[in-house]
Amino acid sequence: MKTGLILMAFVVAFGIARPATAQSVPLVADLSNHLVAITTGFTGTDVLLFGATDGPGDVVIVVRGPATDVTIRRKNRFGPIWANSEAIAMRDVPSFYNVASNRDIAEFTSERIRALYEIGVENLKLKFVEPNQPEETRQTYGDALIRLNTERGLYSPENGKVSLLANRLFRAELHFPANVPTGAYEVGIYLFRNGDVVSGEFVPLIISKTGIGAEVYDFAHNLAPIYGLFAIVIAVLAGWAAEAAFRRT
Repeated sequence: MKTGLILMAFVVAFGIARPATAQSVPLVADLSNHLVAITTGFTGTDVLLFGATDGPGDVVIVVRGPATDVTIRRKNRFGPIWANSEAIAMRDVPSFYNVASNRDIAEFTSERIRALYEIGVENLKLKFVEPNQPEETRQTYGDALIRLNTERGLYSPENGKVSLLANRLFRAELHFPANVPTGAYEVGIYLFRNGDVVSGEFVPLIISKTGIGAEVYDFAHNLAPIYGLFAIVIAVLAGWAAEAAFRRT
């Protein structure tokens, strides 16, 4: 019911029910919520993306999390021990990445277009701190990054689903797991026709910690030495209390 009212509001606000004119907007989109608050006990959430087009076409949604610097380490075996042997650093890596579309993207666009707009994890343009890495090394560590983030639920190699209604309205449920990174997200919506992008829109999304969890997080990151000392004191006191309790029994 709520979704239907939201989509109907788009029809009224943007005149989707009227025939398209030369001045019509090819694509409009918005989110049901522009702020995701992470509180104690947060287990993940879904955010509804909805919108409308001025006519038939294919819709692709790309969600990118805040850029971060990442170091990928390779482990080798030295006798009976596994240890890190080498590491590769990357910069401005999306901390979260997901794609959704109304059908298989390969059916309506080319590899060149997908690479141009970085649609799909295989098309992410990873930036290495040392740019002159051999192609084989770049491929190996790039695949490792994607595999690790996929295992964590932060990257999705499979496209999510965009639902089209009457070739004009569309909607998609964007899922964010419990371990989703905080920060400013970029939600890009692309309208495809005849294999190319004819319109695009970017919608901001903020994911932020709130409440006591946010205060502890800020304290731990901004005053790390004091936080570490405080954690040690708490651990010592907890051990002392446990020992005293066992002595009484």
